[in-house]
Amino acid sequence: MKIICIGRNYSEHAKELNNEVPDEPILFIKPKNALLLPDKPLYYPEFTDDLHYECEVVIRISKNGKYIQEKFAKKYYNEVTVGIDFTARDLQQKQKSKGLPWEIAKAFDSSAAVGRFIPITPGINIQELDFELKLNDQIVQKGNTKDMLFNVDKIIEYSSRFFTLNIGDLIFTGTPAGVGPVSVYDRLDGFMQGEKLLEVEVR
Repeated sequence: MKIICIGRNYSEHAKELNNEVPDEPILFIKPKNALLLPDKPLYYPEFTDDLHYECEVVIRISKNGKYIQEKFAKKYYNEVTVGIDFTARDLQQKQKSKGLPWEIAKAFDSSAAVGRFIPITPGINIQELDFELKLNDQIVQKGNTKDMLFNVDKIIEYSSRFFTLNIGDLIFTGTPAGVGPVSVYDRLDGFMQGEKLLEVEVR
């Protein structure tokens, strides 16, 4: 199982980090060990002093595929949830300033929190989903998938050019504006269409 993540997929988030808005999806990978197990706390990593949350819509791949055309992409996923891409922002900036890869800032153990998956029924429009993140009961991020620069089906088409998609793979589809730091003892709650799907405690 692998976790494919999309960077800068909401223009306002790209702008808040002073990044250029991309003209094609930006991909990076988190390994299996990055998955934060359900009901487990996130232990604040000792190698960073600036850990950030990034709330995202996450889809789970349900069918193996390679070179998937956008018009057929819907056949390759059937569940959706919200997740948090935890980022060691200080490490990321340090690596970026040197022109180096920044996996150590994004792909470390337990850096990918994933909520309870729900089936994508005919009544769910994957490209018009409201989602939000609360930090200690205060809303810090709100987004809608209609504002993605690259929609879910385009992401699948693009990703499958480079990586075979396998059953159980996860795709983090990008975060809206509002990312920020977390501290020990914080609680993060993720919602989709008003339903709570994710809870993470930081220890």
